[in-house]
Amino acid sequence: MITVRAPATSANLGSGFDVFGVALDRPADVIRVERAERTTIELSGVGSQYIPTDPEKNTVGAVVKALDAPARIQIDKGVRPSSGLGSSAASAAGAAVALNALYDRGLSRKELVPIAAEGEAVVSGAAHADNVAPSILGGFTIATADGVESVRTDIPLVACLPEIAVSTRDARRVVPSTASMKQVVETVGNAATLAVGMCRGDPELVGRGMSDPLVTPARAKLINGYEAVQTAARNAGATGVTVSGAGPSMLAVCRPGTRREVATAMLEAFADAGVDARAYQTQVSSGATLFDE
Repeated sequence: MITVRAPATSANLGSGFDVFGVALDRPADVIRVERAERTTIELSGVGSQYIPTDPEKNTVGAVVKALDAPARIQIDKGVRPSSGLGSSAASAAGAAVALNALYDRGLSRKELVPIAAEGEAVVSGAAHADNVAPSILGGFTIATADGVESVRTDIPLVACLPEIAVSTRDARRVVPSTASMKQVVETVGNAATLAVGMCRGDPELVGRGMSDPLVTPARAKLINGYEAVQTAARNAGATGVTVSGAGPSMLAVCRPGTRREVATAMLEAFADAGVDARAYQTQVSSGATLFDE
């Protein structure tokens, strides 16, 4: 049996829509695989009752097909579905790493990224790599049509998950189809600032570079209490706050030593808006970890 711990992720980071992503050190999915004549999927953990076990409808089914690696697959969900923390990506990424090892396919971590992205297409309708890339590779990742680049960094973060459901498909529907040149220039500048901040391990630059005039304002409207939570996090020491992935989670970049205060402030602001939430005091971390049992 092969076991893989695949971390939650946060995609977009505001200015890097469909391109940027980071791995979080918590929460995570745990995927166990054994060779079998045909593929079966067993699910447990948070939100598992809402996830199909049919391989044709589960993200890992596409991964199995791509690797020609039938298996008995057990997924213990630590990342809630429809959370904006890469739930489906964690399962697909973990399965790709596990099955590659189980069948000794010999693919590199980077080569596994597009395979796991095909799994993402099952639930989101498109093979985006912005979540699977960091879950497999770790760190801060930049996923484009030309491939994936990753950088190790240790930026402190808080991911706050409200008890609100926002599907990836719904979140994509509100994305503007056009942008002004001013907005494009602003977004490019912010994205470049964020990338430099990640390379330097500088929370101030990363927070400043998260600002986004295009996608985030549209998606923020789907999250009750968003503006109040954003303000509370900044007042508590966050350098930047944005929607995590498609939402409803919110991601805050923190100055060292402020994660607890930021997490508390975000939870209290959501509570004032009548929304229950939980916060993960986390950081940019390593990718999928493999254990040979």
